[in-house]
Amino acid sequence: MTAADVGIELATLDATAQAELVARGDVTATELVTAAIARVEALNPTLNAVITPMFDRALAHAARAPSGPFGGVPFLVKDLALEVEGVRFCEGSRFLRVYVSRYDSELVVRFERAGLVLLGKTNTPEFGMAPACEPLAFGATRNPWDLDRSTSGSSGGSSAAVASGMVAMAHANDLGGSIRYPASACGLFGLKPTRARNPLGPEYGDVASGWAVEHAVTRSVRDSARLLDATAGPAPGDPYWAPPQLRPFADEVGIDPGRLRIGFTARTPDGSPGHADCVAAVEDAAALCASLGHDVVDADLPAFDEETGAAIGTVFNSVTAWVVRYWTERVGREPEPDELDPLTLAYYEMGRQLTAADYLVAIERLQRYSRRVAAFLGPDDGCDVFLTPTMSEPPPPLGEMVSTADDPLRSMRRSSETVRYAGVVANFSGCPAMSVPLWWNDAGLPIGVHFLGRFGDEATLFRLGAQLESARPWIDRLPPFHATTL
Repeated sequence: MTAADVGIELATLDATAQAELVARGDVTATELVTAAIARVEALNPTLNAVITPMFDRALAHAARAPSGPFGGVPFLVKDLALEVEGVRFCEGSRFLRVYVSRYDSELVVRFERAGLVLLGKTNTPEFGMAPACEPLAFGATRNPWDLDRSTSGSSGGSSAAVASGMVAMAHANDLGGSIRYPASACGLFGLKPTRARNPLGPEYGDVASGWAVEHAVTRSVRDSARLLDATAGPAPGDPYWAPPQLRPFADEVGIDPGRLRIGFTARTPDGSPGHADCVAAVEDAAALCASLGHDVVDADLPAFDEETGAAIGTVFNSVTAWVVRYWTERVGREPEPDELDPLTLAYYEMGRQLTAADYLVAIERLQRYSRRVAAFLGPDDGCDVFLTPTMSEPPPPLGEMVSTADDPLRSMRRSSETVRYAGVVANFSGCPAMSVPLWWNDAGLPIGVHFLGRFGDEATLFRLGAQLESARPWIDRLPPFHATTL
């Protein structure tokens, strides 16, 4: 197989299949990486998914014939939270345009120990604080399914890169839906793990009382499971960690999930329906689950009250204030007003008005609500999983979710209309959740469906996800703008 052949084939293979090519000796890691670099160079000028290439570093790493479950497989790191020593680290902010990381994050160490070869850093909104990917620092990332539409976010750069065939999977993280929303918008599988399943060190113990988690967007369920096997587990000094799994997550893929009780709704928390496409997607998924032998019942999560909604806002504003203060201390100066995006400035100002007591009261309220979620997903009379659309409308046109100095909260108002199904419940409850690409609308845009699982129970999600993938395969469904079409 020539390098050119590899480049064509890899654009349609998942990471497990790529690793198998290397393990059999059909190709070398250098050939895989060289082909992936060529795809990034061809696709990125249009998509703007990769904002910091690491090609020389990647080729040097590949030449050492990395081993592990993903030995030699090219991979991209989202430019948020994870640091790679000696590489620019911006978190989507003009304030950090020239900052260079001084260490490797623990998860980066584990990625490379698994054999992954890091090609570069992907685009993200400033500090990840919006379900979009249009930072002023680097510009908008385009959706391969429609170049004029949003990728959602905040893992928009990673999702566009995987959907377009640059790489088979890429790092993503999730504080309020940022793995699952762009997975939905870009037609990918996106699993948000249980709180503290992956480590955040050495710099962080947790972020926002455990809301933030690290993992990836992938083309296949098995890649997600195998990658989580390679990275999961506490690091020394972590304040807490997720319950250990009974067996490797990869072994769950292909196991019959049994007859699950699946609660589902197309209603948003305020009782109104989402967009007709999202309603159609979830009704189709519910019918598919019923056809596979599951008990599918109409259900709603415990109702949000006004205090719960306000508590969520308090946490997001507090996190923004913390992030800006954190970077002010690391950089050694305050950001200039024109170094932060208007939305960040607005959140920062609101966050600075809050007290430590305000934050802790909000956390307590959300922990009380989380106990109601745990009862709803209880092992006795509760649901095993809860199904909704992932997003509440298809990906909107680019530019609609960009704030301005005159209207700094424009992004918040418009983007909140796209995520009204409260994916953030998985973050503050700590529960795992996944977005599964089962449905496309008449315009050819992917509309993901969302499954919320029990705390610590990724196993059921991987089993169900693999069952759905087998019943309704999606890996061969490629967007119009893809490596195979250039």
